[in-house]
Amino acid sequence: MAGLLQRLVLIGVLACGVAQAHDTAPPAAPTGRVAVGGAVQQTLTLGVDDLRQFPADQIVEVRLPARDAAGQPSVLKGVRLRALLERAKVVTADHNTVKKLAIIAAASDGYKVVFSWSELFNTELGDSVLVVFERDGKPLAAAEGPLALISGKDIRTGPRHVKWLQSVEVRQIVD
Repeated sequence: MAGLLQRLVLIGVLACGVAQAHDTAPPAAPTGRVAVGGAVQQTLTLGVDDLRQFPADQIVEVRLPARDAAGQPSVLKGVRLRALLERAKVVTADHNTVKKLAIIAAASDGYKVVFSWSELFNTELGDSVLVVFERDGKPLAAAEGPLALISGKDIRTGPRHVKWLQSVEVRQIVD
């Protein structure tokens, strides 16, 4: 009898685990495009070819310190996140609204990073927050996705490196 009870408990636990796994939505399928939305006048959906069409002064390269086994620095090419937000036209009720805005970049697997409007538009950091489409003169590797985002002036670039970038959302975080 005890063996049967243990099996029933095990089956119940496994059934709950399966039910829980199905309750959570799978990550969105990667599209190779980034959607810019939220508190903007014009939503955008851009792929690599669209980003390459930005004006030359908005397509920049950022050199990162040695990252590979050979000790070579990486050169990333992309469009400033600020340029995408300018094209989408961030909505502001007044000049103080920008102080309350967060920009959230999300990957297809749900990984998210946050920037303040002031970081992107009022500091040097904004010059090196890129939506990246090229590394060392080549398209990004499959592990990084067709589009990624990186904050090139962060001391540690890893925490705000979004592989398989899928969306950028502008959100007012306080009233």
